[in-house]
Amino acid sequence: MDEKKTLALGIVRQLVKNGFTAYFAGGCVRDMAMKRAPADYDIATDATPNQLKKRFKKTVFVGAEFGTVLVVNEGAAFQVTTFRGKGRGEFSKDPETDAQNRDFTINALFYDPLKKKVIDYCGGLSDIKKKIIRTIQAPEICFSQDPLRPLRAIRISSRLGFDIEKNTFAAIKKFRNQLNSVSKERIKDELVKIFTGPDPYKGMQLLDGTGLLVVLLPEVEALKGVEQPEKFHPEGDVFVHTMLLIKQLKNADIVLAFACLLHDVGKPGTFERTDRIRFHGHDRLGAQIAENILMRLRFSNDEIKKITYCIDNHMRIINVTKMRESTLKRMFLEETFETELLLHKYDCMASHKDMTIYDFLTKKYSAFKRRKVLPKPVMDGHQIMEFGFKEGPIIGKIQKEMVDLQLEGKIKSRQKAKEWLLKKWMKKRPQKK
Repeated sequence: MDEKKTLALGIVRQLVKNGFTAYFAGGCVRDMAMKRAPADYDIATDATPNQLKKRFKKTVFVGAEFGTVLVVNEGAAFQVTTFRGKGRGEFSKDPETDAQNRDFTINALFYDPLKKKVIDYCGGLSDIKKKIIRTIQAPEICFSQDPLRPLRAIRISSRLGFDIEKNTFAAIKKFRNQLNSVSKERIKDELVKIFTGPDPYKGMQLLDGTGLLVVLLPEVEALKGVEQPEKFHPEGDVFVHTMLLIKQLKNADIVLAFACLLHDVGKPGTFERTDRIRFHGHDRLGAQIAENILMRLRFSNDEIKKITYCIDNHMRIINVTKMRESTLKRMFLEETFETELLLHKYDCMASHKDMTIYDFLTKKYSAFKRRKVLPKPVMDGHQIMEFGFKEGPIIGKIQKEMVDLQLEGKIKSRQKAKEWLLKKWMKKRPQKK
């Protein structure tokens, strides 16, 4: 038994010992039924939040009005929720009432870890076998209770590989605009789980097919019908290209996933037809549009910075074979380089499939990683000033160029640096009056 499960079992034992009913609940039971390792163990009980507080040393009220309390056991936190009643915010002593008020049948399962028994009031085990997602109540009632649920259905479908039952699917289309009333933080969490999951392509298909894409990401919807030059993009328009790129992702991190999703959002605004179709500056405009999207969805500043940097620079890789060795090595040292390299790979595979530049960079980067420390200038600032330079920006400029030459193997000693300095920079010293 894994450690988290043992600690969760300890909470259940303590509640039962005190005369309460307590079960594992929701997604962890679904995962156990599918023979998957649960990431977390949630607990449902007939104990109220105040009763939970009295019986555990460390608790945190995270949603006490809805019956949810974090119980901390040996440093690990577990969500413990009072059985829900029929009305919003009402509690119940009856687990079946709680189950009937959950979203999907596969999430309404309980597991009694003491009796080692699954409790299924809503046909969740049958739906797991059928691999379908179905609401417990009529879809219209389910989605009116929480307008985030349509997006949750898509997230669960894409992560489990389940189909959405036809009536549930139809209701998602009908209720899609209600997502505008949901907090951006909750929407962001669901989108991140979709695009960093095992099958973001399925998630994109469902977002598109239900109309949620135009509600949540109209800038991506706008890629449809934007033509591309057939020589470089035989696959079709920008939306088709983006879909083919997303299709290659599997359990990607946030930066890679959203850099791939948004890398070409600047193309509609830069489309021009001259000698051929061109998108001058789509990388820069795309980074600006992506920043607006990510800010709207409440991504962290660090995530925004890294994702937009990848988008803003995704076209520079085209010119790497013409770059100075020092420029290449500085690029290799950037925090996002490996993400940029993967973005380029997927970009090529979703279009012309010419991997020449990717292979060139992979070989160069592999050699660089064996000695990837950026060398220090062979002269420090004080030594440079001994040649008559005053302290200021010029010292940094000299040192940067010196390091570039070191990276290229043209300066290997202080003597060589001195000769270069005398030849190139001496005339630029401030003249004595």
